[in-house]
Amino acid sequence: MPISKAQQKAVSKYMKNNYDEIKVRTPKGHKDKIKVHADSQKESVNSFINRAIDETMERDNSVLPNNIDKQEESGSTNMPD
Repeated sequence: MPISKAQQKAVSKYMKNNYDEIKVRTPKGHKDKIKVHADSQKESVNSFINRAIDETMERDNSVLPNNIDKQEESGSTNMPD
C-alpha cells in the first residue's frame, strides 16, 4: 500500500521536530566496513554510529577533569575568547 501525502507530511514533521541530522563523510569503502560491522552487531548503521559517539563521549568525559555536561549547564565552553 503506497504511503499517502498526509502520512509523508506527518513523518517529515515528526522527524524535523524530534531529530537532528548530521552528514558524515568517510573515505571510499569505509561505509561498507561500517555496514558490515553494524550488521554483525545486529543494529542499523545509524544505531551503530550513535552508540559509537555516545560511548566515545562517555569515555572522553571520564578522563576530563570537568564533565562537559557540567560545563554546558554553567554556560562555560572553555573556549578562548
